Amino acid sequence: MTVREVREKSINYRKKLLTYIKHANAGHTGGSLSCIDILNVLYNRILDVTPENFTNPNRDHYIQSKGHSVEALYVVLADKGFFPESDLNTLCRHGSHYVGHPTRKVNGVEHNTGALGHGLSFCVGLALAEKMDSMNHKVYTLLGDGELAEGSNWEALLTAAHYQLDNLIAIVDFNKLQITGWTKDVCATDPLEQKFCAFGWSVQHVDGHDIEALTEVLNSVPFEREKPSVIIAHTIKGKGVSFIENNHTWHHHVPTDAELVQAIQELDQALVQVIDNYTD
Repeated sequence: MTVREVREKSINYRKKLLTYIKHANAGHTGGSLSCIDILNVLYNRILDVTPENFTNPNRDHYIQSKGHSVEALYVVLADKGFFPESDLNTLCRHGSHYVGHPTRKVNGVEHNTGALGHGLSFCVGLALAEKMDSMNHKVYTLLGDGELAEGSNWEALLTAAHYQLDNLIAIVDFNKLQITGWTKDVCATDPLEQKFCAFGWSVQHVDGHDIEALTEVLNSVPFEREKPSVIIAHTIKGKGVSFIENNHTWHHHVPTDAELVQAIQELDQALVQVIDNYTD
């Protein structure tokens, strides 16, 4: 898949997740917009995970610890054929499996998440099992930077380093905002790189909206033998829509009819620019 095609997907994913959030009258808008480029690159360029091999343990594993940004995951899974996209018309409806956090009742979702701080711990156990079974696939997880205030993450970080889990890759959606404001004001976790290093992890930074840079860094894991890898992906909460970007009130907010129209117009303009700028 070319750079242009992946970039186009990111914009179309944003349009879709906003539309489904509007239809459902519920959703975590800002965080889904900030992590969609990461999921796009993972599922379209990196992961050995398909609807065909999903029941086979001999494949890569992806766990979305940042479970509240499930709308981003849903639109990507639908695009990859894990379920019909029309299913998302039932998002957050009574009786639907497509609820506000990942559940294994949805095809393509590997683990129930949403209670923050649990995903990384699960991934440590999964990566350790892979090592014990001499399997060569990788375990990936997406964390929110606000989520890192949960103490269970740091226990998991210590354990992963102790068992030298270089098949484990954590990605931090470092958008610097959480539900009540700037993460540095709510519960500061900086300096992240030094803390991860002190806990025995190998660290790289990346622009979390740069398709080529994301592809390069994800293709280079593990960064060091016998060390788990963490990618600090610098992102913008609400990326792609001017009035949502860097606005914590959009953490869990549904666009009005007029706001949805404006957002789609901005994304359509961005799509035209991608088409004009890329000829591959």
